[in-house]
Amino acid sequence: MGILCDYFSAPTDETAAAVADVLGGPRAASEPGFDVVELKGLEPTVQLGTLEALLTGVDYDVVTRNPRQGKAVAIHNDGEVLVISLTDELRAALAAASESRLREVAAPWSETEEFWGQAEPSILAEALIELAGLARRAATRGERLYCWVCV
Repeated sequence: MGILCDYFSAPTDETAAAVADVLGGPRAASEPGFDVVELKGLEPTVQLGTLEALLTGVDYDVVTRNPRQGKAVAIHNDGEVLVISLTDELRAALAAASESRLREVAAPWSETEEFWGQAEPSILAEALIELAGLARRAATRGERLYCWVCV
């Protein structure tokens, strides 16, 4: 079973949570018109927690203690649709990272157990470049990052 993951920015948890009520998630929402990056299968808790640890140099156990890391701001349809918050630290690290840094981090990230040896670093690097663009735009607007997950 695959999961759909749309990463998006929103000004508040409440605004982000409203996406759970929209069939098709943030890409289908007409109001307020979200900035969205579709990254099918890149889940926001463990995989992006590991990414945050690699980008920031902070131990994964410390990353997971952040109250925003993997926090469900909305759960619908018995957990089939979720809106998960990402940390402000991850947003800042992504926004500050150069393309070369993102490509550099993609290699060790691809080797983590969460990818089951199936990840291609060059494909992950492209996903990180897209996600970093979203993070930069969100930072400029003073917004936070979220992930709409549909199982």
